[in-house]
Amino acid sequence: MFTPIKTYIEELNVSSVSESRKEVLNPLKDYISSKISSSQEIHLSFICTHNSRRSQLGQVWSQVMAAYFQVPNVMTYSGGTEATAVFVAIIDTLKKQHFQVELVDETDNPVYSVAYSEDDASYLFSKKVEDSSNPEEGFAAIMTCSQADEDCPVISGAEKRFSIPYEDPKTSDGTDSQHETYMQCSIQIAIEMKYVFSEMQA
Repeated sequence: MFTPIKTYIEELNVSSVSESRKEVLNPLKDYISSKISSSQEIHLSFICTHNSRRSQLGQVWSQVMAAYFQVPNVMTYSGGTEATAVFVAIIDTLKKQHFQVELVDETDNPVYSVAYSEDDASYLFSKKVEDSSNPEEGFAAIMTCSQADEDCPVISGAEKRFSIPYEDPKTSDGTDSQHETYMQCSIQIAIEMKYVFSEMQA
């Protein structure tokens, strides 16, 4: 893992996670722990309406925290109820958090490689839940926005479903607070994924 990312993770304060958020996060934590105990692969799919902001951050930070805490067999994904594009502020935020980002495919729905080590990266692009790059079954559906939670009463193939909503940073688009809002959203997701993976024992 790149040293700046490792240092960044070490400085994230898990004690800032409130008791009410722990109650939201603990079912996911228990799910992952049970998978580890039975030596099963762990497939986590983060879902939000447009798959352009919060779900992308969930995909990245859960993968990174699994690597940081050396939790094996974790694969992370993201999807939406419709495909749009990863919002550029997400990419800018991840760059500021020391990820090495490369534009892999420049289209209306670009593909980005978001590397956290010399050999490991998440590939981000907007897609529907049922996209061929996502698992068809045996995965946990993690709903990161309330709208997607309401719009998708059933996620086909999901063995578990968790509602872990985050405030939409889109509300700050085009304002003076945009950078800070996106950074705070990413930090919150990073801290909460650190909390989820911090006590896992392989």
